[in-house]
Amino acid sequence: MKEKNTISVFVVLITLFSAIAASFGILSDFGPGVFEYETIRGQAIEIYGKGIYHHMSADVAIQGIAQDYITLFVAIPLLIGSLLAYRKNSLRALFLLAGTLGYFLVTYLFYTAMGMYNIMFLPYVILLCLSFFGFFLTIKRLSQLVIVSMFSLKTPKKFVGWFLIANSVSIAFLWLSIIVPPLLDGSIYPVELDHYTTLIVQGFDLGLLLPICFVSGILLLKKKAEGYLYSTIYLVFLSILMTALTAKIIAMAMNDVNVIPVIFIIPSINIITITGAVLMVKSIIKSN
Repeated sequence: MKEKNTISVFVVLITLFSAIAASFGILSDFGPGVFEYETIRGQAIEIYGKGIYHHMSADVAIQGIAQDYITLFVAIPLLIGSLLAYRKNSLRALFLLAGTLGYFLVTYLFYTAMGMYNIMFLPYVILLCLSFFGFFLTIKRLSQLVIVSMFSLKTPKKFVGWFLIANSVSIAFLWLSIIVPPLLDGSIYPVELDHYTTLIVQGFDLGLLLPICFVSGILLLKKKAEGYLYSTIYLVFLSILMTALTAKIIAMAMNDVNVIPVIFIIPSINIITITGAVLMVKSIIKSN
């Protein structure tokens, strides 16, 4: 009960601070608007020029606002709902809670590292701290259980396992296609770098998130307890993240950015991810 109460406190605080941070991202509108800026590498880029993301490049700021909408209207309700169900001893809800906390952890890791400094910096840091310890406690609780026996024999191990492997490999090749060519031709810096110091998204994906995705898929195919545990959590996390990515693409399309063919690819992957998450959670036969 003490651990459950501690997790509840973390979730309440995450809800409060993330609602504030996301609302500021959506509603803040001060500043002159878009202007051109020449980077230290001599590249001319468009700066958003409005709100708390006013120093971000225009396309990245638009994506950040789109993700704020998903955080506010999808992730926070899911976080609260899964906590309430977990407090009623639902094991499925604990998996949902872990995956949702994983979304908040990754989101505010990126916001802290990549977002140009703004008045929400301390809330980002607080959210990074709270979501890390909340995620850690839920993983700790789940790791104490006999995981394999909780899943039905009909658990879609091959479908989910191969999807996670394919997803991690395809995204890895996508990011490498941005990073490697400039290294080979001697230009060093990809155009996607804009005015930022480094490729935060690609770095964290290649060094952390994609290896976790790949290993989780391998472990699930081998029917390891860790495979069932981490694959389910990762799919819940990825479902919310891919929903945010779909929202980002829609936002870019609404701002006259060419999003062909990703406007068809990303929502399709999003649907597969959500389907996999639902199937894995439904496969949990021990609900209490």
